[in-house]
Amino acid sequence: MKSNNKQLFEINSDNYSVLENYKIGIVVSEWNIDITSDLLKGAQDKLIELGVKSENISTSWVPGSFELVYGCKENSNKNFDAIIAIGCVIKGETDHYDFICSSVSNGLMQLNILGSTPIIFCVLTDHKKSQSIARSGGEHGNKGAEAAIAAIKMASFK
Repeated sequence: MKSNNKQLFEINSDNYSVLENYKIGIVVSEWNIDITSDLLKGAQDKLIELGVKSENISTSWVPGSFELVYGCKENSNKNFDAIIAIGCVIKGETDHYDFICSSVSNGLMQLNILGSTPIIFCVLTDHKKSQSIARSGGEHGNKGAEAAIAAIKMASFK
C-alpha cells in the first residue's frame, strides 16, 4: 500500500526462492477497462519483477466486477497458487454501487473462507474516476502491483 507516495507493503524476493514456479491467475473485469487494464499491467509487471515466469501468469476476463466472484471460483479449480481479482466500481447516482461493492467483497471473502487458493482483492471502490486513476498507476501508486505482492505472500502460506 502507498500512503503519501511511500511504499508500506513490499516484499523481499530473496526470501522467495521458488517464485519462478508460482502459478498466478488473474481475473479482470472489462467494466472500466481503462482502469482495470492499468491494474492488470501493474500486477503482471510486479509478478515478473519478483521472479514469476510470464508463462505462469494466466489472465481471464469477465464482463464486470460482479462476475469476478464466479471467475475466481472457476479459476480456483485450476492449479494456481493464488488468484488476483481486479475490478473497478465507481459510484454513480444510484444504490447500484453499494450492492455491487458489497456483493463482490462478500463473494470473494467466501471463496477465501471455503477454498484453498488465496483470492486477492484488487477491486477499486471509488467515488470518482479521478480516484481510480490515482490508484491504478497515478499519484497513489498501482494497487495491481500491491495485489501481486499480496498474492506472493499468501501463496507462500501453502
